[in-house]
Amino acid sequence: MDFNFSDEQRQFGDALRRWAQNEYGFEVRQHIVASPSGVSDAAWASLVELGMTALPVPEQQGGFSGSAVDMFVVMQEMGRALVVEPYFSTVLGARFLVLGGGHEDALARVAGGELKLACALGERQSRYDMRDILTMAQADDGGYVLNGSKSVVIHGAEAGALIVSARTSSSQRRAEGISLFLVPADAPGLGIVGYRTIDGQRAANVTLNDVRVPAASLVGAQHKAWELIDAALDYGAALLCAEGLGAMQAIFDATLEYLKTRTQFGVPIGKFQALQHRMADMYIHLEQARSMALLAAVRAESANAQERRHAVSAAKYRVGQAMKFVGQQAVQLHGGMGVTNELPAAHHFKRLSMIELTLGDSDHHLQRFIAQGVQAEAV
Repeated sequence: MDFNFSDEQRQFGDALRRWAQNEYGFEVRQHIVASPSGVSDAAWASLVELGMTALPVPEQQGGFSGSAVDMFVVMQEMGRALVVEPYFSTVLGARFLVLGGGHEDALARVAGGELKLACALGERQSRYDMRDILTMAQADDGGYVLNGSKSVVIHGAEAGALIVSARTSSSQRRAEGISLFLVPADAPGLGIVGYRTIDGQRAANVTLNDVRVPAASLVGAQHKAWELIDAALDYGAALLCAEGLGAMQAIFDATLEYLKTRTQFGVPIGKFQALQHRMADMYIHLEQARSMALLAAVRAESANAQERRHAVSAAKYRVGQAMKFVGQQAVQLHGGMGVTNELPAAHHFKRLSMIELTLGDSDHHLQRFIAQGVQAEAV
């Protein structure tokens, strides 16, 4: 399998990295995080101008029909720069719309940067089981009425529309009977309370009280959204692996530079063999995670659902282990200053910790991998 990126992919990544270095440095990012909105309209406009919002959208809706591997390159740079704008949530929402079919106008607005999306799937009792849904959608007068609540909706308060999962039939934890709806953020009865998370990102709790939506808001087939949800979340998990890889590379590079410049007993501490061994272990974890994350990106859009699930869950587990090891080692090697907010490494470590917990932690994906049976080619 060829893991080399194309010239176009490298150019996309280089353009995003240059923008981050020139316009989205650490101090700029800290100022954005501390602002009342927690995001920057100027930064979002730059991402739109660079074509990042158009990349995952089909050409028919004004996008570039970018693959998961194309998105891998972008998400690496997002992780490296610790971008806090609602890019991942919008890309994931667009994936739901692409898989569900229809909603061409919404996808066109995503491509043009006019519409930001969020995915309201999880509930207080569900943890990582997105089949565990109490929110109900009842057919009424040619449309639907939604009632329920959603928790920790990433960038829910910044979105112009939400992808909401609800039960249209069957009981609480069954895969059957789940439907998806595209709900405008200004719909009457929709309550959104936003807050900042420990990694500087934004999330929200969402309540739906007799929220009325037309039949056209349905994403995919009624009662049969589970396979769509499963496929879209695997796509999202693969992108999170790529983002984690970028953040790990940044914290690894910063730690290596610190060991070269910090002196003790008259020599750089990087000269000490014990610390060299720890850096070597970090590098091994990083490279193993890179291989698994790339494989997940290649198979994230596979028509073979079992192949997709195996690759993504294996990657989320391995990348999760690497993020924990690399992050902890980096903080320890920086000493006490490794946990201060003045140092980028601390913020990378926080983001790595949150990526590990998003769309299933390592334990969840290990169990998911095992539950499907180990294929002969499994890693």
